Amino acid sequence: MSATMPPEISWADFEKVLVVAGTVTRVEPFPEARKPAWKVWVDFGPYGEKKTSAQIAALYQAADLLGRQVVGVINFPEKQIGPFRSQFLLTGFPTDEGVVLTAVERPVPNGTRLA
Repeated sequence: MSATMPPEISWADFEKVLVVAGTVTRVEPFPEARKPAWKVWVDFGPYGEKKTSAQIAALYQAADLLGRQVVGVINFPEKQIGPFRSQFLLTGFPTDEGVVLTAVERPVPNGTRLA
């Protein structure tokens, strides 16, 4: 299987995307979501705590997420998802079983930027 390559981007383009590590501080059910999802709050260190709606409930229970380091894009515009305002994109890889979260191989300070 061969994927089509998107156009190349410059380093300056990549630098515009603020991809940082943070620690999950709170998880709540999101029963109003169309697909199974959690409301997730993450401490991004110097960037503060931000919240998002994440369709990761197929593979992750709330207890699996609390205290876990995750990777988020924190400079997209906020997005209204039903009654909830999402402030960042939690990154992961879609699979047939559900979204697999992007993993940090070992702990880094919250707010550390992907390089």
